[in-house]
Amino acid sequence: MHGSRESSGERGDGAEAGAPLRVLHVSSGNLYGGVETLLRTVALTGAGRTGGAVHAFALCFEGRIAEELRAAGAPLTLLGPAKVSRPWRVWEARRSLAALLQREAFDAVVCHAAWPQALFGPVVRTAGVPLIFFQHDALTGSHWVERWARVTSPALVLCNSRYTASTLSSVYPRTPFSVLHPPVRDGGADLTASERASLRSELGADASDVVIVHASRMQEWKGQRLLLEALGRLRQVPRWTAWFAGGAQRSEEAAYEEGLKAQASALGLGDRVRFLGQRSDVARLLRAAEVHCQPNTGPEPFGLAFVEALYAGLPVVTTALGGPLEIVDASCGVLVPPTPEALARALRSLIDDEAVRRRLGSGGPARARVLSDPAEFLEGVEDAVRSVLRGAVP
Repeated sequence: MHGSRESSGERGDGAEAGAPLRVLHVSSGNLYGGVETLLRTVALTGAGRTGGAVHAFALCFEGRIAEELRAAGAPLTLLGPAKVSRPWRVWEARRSLAALLQREAFDAVVCHAAWPQALFGPVVRTAGVPLIFFQHDALTGSHWVERWARVTSPALVLCNSRYTASTLSSVYPRTPFSVLHPPVRDGGADLTASERASLRSELGADASDVVIVHASRMQEWKGQRLLLEALGRLRQVPRWTAWFAGGAQRSEEAAYEEGLKAQASALGLGDRVRFLGQRSDVARLLRAAEVHCQPNTGPEPFGLAFVEALYAGLPVVTTALGGPLEIVDASCGVLVPPTPEALARALRSLIDDEAVRRRLGSGGPARARVLSDPAEFLEGVEDAVRSVLRGAVP
């Protein structure tokens, strides 16, 4: 998969000569996070390419990602709201997928994460279509979904990082795999001076403030609590403001968010910390800030948010755990141990030194393109499909 690229018109895979590859991506669709962001990027990038594969999508649930896929003009099938607690719903969704695979010809089906792999892998295998598993998370082999997914081995696994690949053997010890970093789109042009000033003013930052931004789901391992502890050690330091973007999607996340607000108050951070809730303009927030900081307390499988921050030209500060070790280096950011003292020191150095901020920020866009160029990602997926069709997997 790391050799020369093949033209989609030079196929030796047994499919109709000259026809583009057709790849079906299967996911749940009920939440919105890294998987859904990847699917949206695949749809948008695929729509802008000529001569590449046709990427179609099948989801179980109606929701934000279904709306975004439709808006991108991507082929979309809703399989039905499959829930393991209601077996008949699973059967109905499986029948819907089987009918789709009989009705339309696909060169491969990619199941994104363990849950769709467990539910729909057997359907794909029965239909005789090559099955690829996209590994988005670290695996342990102990969760019931992973044990269920283990029953159906894919032809190939695409791992989103070397870190996640290191855990694959707990579920698929003999399945060939390749690492393919997820695609991330450049968030677009920089804000004008007036747009930037207006957004910062709206969110409580003036022109002299160093804005530290954290944008992720409200989950404790994403490091919001650790960042607040570090900021508490910097409350006597002038000229900084922190924005926390991201809203709760589950009841436990709502409780966690309320705990963060109470923590910020107890630390005396007052108006210097803003909780912005769910935002659809994260790219604009990044371009209005000076530093990106998501200090995970557990290993991140990859970390799309870090690449988005690099595209925006922000220095990235994070903990030396998991996938971010493959993203952040000395050209674009700072890696620290997961302690509030170490994090506070790193942030203090960036708050105080504009030249260092600019130097690290300037290295971000090139680093992001090397890691996660969307067109390169689609070529990688298409190479993977061709290798499976030829029986030449790694």
